[in-house]
Amino acid sequence: MGPHMAGAPPLAPTPLARAEQFVWLSARVLEQRRFAYHFLGGDAEAVEAALAAYANEDGGYGHALEPDVRGPASQPLHTAHALRVLDSIGRCGGTQAERVCRYLTEASTRDGALPVVHPSARGYPVAPFVAVVDAPPPASNGLGRGDPRSSLLATGPVVGLLHRNRVWHAWLFRATDFCWAAVDAIGQGMRPTHPYEVEAAVAFLDGVPDRARAEAAADRLGRLVRERRLVVLEPAKAARQPVAPGYAPGEHHFAYDYARVPESLARRWFTDEEMALALDHLAAAQQEDGGWPITWRRWAPGPALEARPLVTLEALRTLRAHGRPCADRAPQAAGQPPRARTPAVTATAAATTTRNGALSSSATAAAPSPAARASTTSVPPVLKVCWAISAASRATGSSAASRRTRGRSRAWAGTRRPPSLSR
Repeated sequence: MGPHMAGAPPLAPTPLARAEQFVWLSARVLEQRRFAYHFLGGDAEAVEAALAAYANEDGGYGHALEPDVRGPASQPLHTAHALRVLDSIGRCGGTQAERVCRYLTEASTRDGALPVVHPSARGYPVAPFVAVVDAPPPASNGLGRGDPRSSLLATGPVVGLLHRNRVWHAWLFRATDFCWAAVDAIGQGMRPTHPYEVEAAVAFLDGVPDRARAEAAADRLGRLVRERRLVVLEPAKAARQPVAPGYAPGEHHFAYDYARVPESLARRWFTDEEMALALDHLAAAQQEDGGWPITWRRWAPGPALEARPLVTLEALRTLRAHGRPCADRAPQAAGQPPRARTPAVTATAAATTTRNGALSSSATAAAPSPAARASTTSVPPVLKVCWAISAASRATGSSAASRRTRGRSRAWAGTRRPPSLSR
């Protein structure tokens, strides 16, 4: 019968009510259940059950969970997406996280990082802007020059999310060191960067335990974003600002792309007025059918259709996180049974990486900031010792790591965002 009772007057066309109709009409079962969880009082078990359909026996996720990479094989992008979903419902931990980390270990490059796309995607439909890079041969001198498959775009959001959820696994040590070297290399010399890479860096910095270093790195990136015009600060004049090389026409980035929630370190980069203008722009982007548009290049009808509900969910959650009424619940129609209240969000679920790097908009006003969460995290003694050893190694090897990272080519072949950084 649908969400409304027969004979009842229609709901008022609030932004959320229009988005709800769009989701029921166009979204996959997973996105429908996520919408119900975040806005209609649905339960987490239903989301988990829908997500399980994408899981593989190796601990990873596949089956086009990220719409731009098709096929059944497990992929880092799909697995990162699954982690964000679990994080948003407070289920990113325990044996489930352990299984995922085992997959991430197997999928890692020689640097301990993740590739954007694993070669197992070959033979299946993949967006033409996605570069599938094979492993290079071992260096003849035994020293290596860094693995060209290693990507901050794929690794940063996953590492930040796992740290934020206090997940302990050996894979995190090398992956964290890789991310620090990659973040430190951004903006050095004439090395080019682009908005999605910066968003991946923010996703890492918002969750990593070393808060002092994270804040210093975020401050530097914020200045770089403004100096290099990697953000549109006046949305009304967006058409006058060029997009990054390889991006689609109109694929601009705004303040909310970097700061999905007020607790993000990237929120400090923008004034209240700049943030308000960006959120006004986001709210106004809702289309007549109730959904939000995708801005990257469309390469096939199916992936575009599946991506719009994901973008719509992200827009609603971002607006709600910043206190905008656009994501308020629609009023009840006369005679309709009352909907259950949305369950409280736990501190674990209060933050997740998003399009590209910010925290989850499911955070509540009472949720502690990332810095507060990191400072109160109970770290096992063995973990503290390992981090101390890792920090000592960085002191002697950071310059070499920075040179290796600086020389890496973009795994995305100079094109648009990796899907893993959205939603």
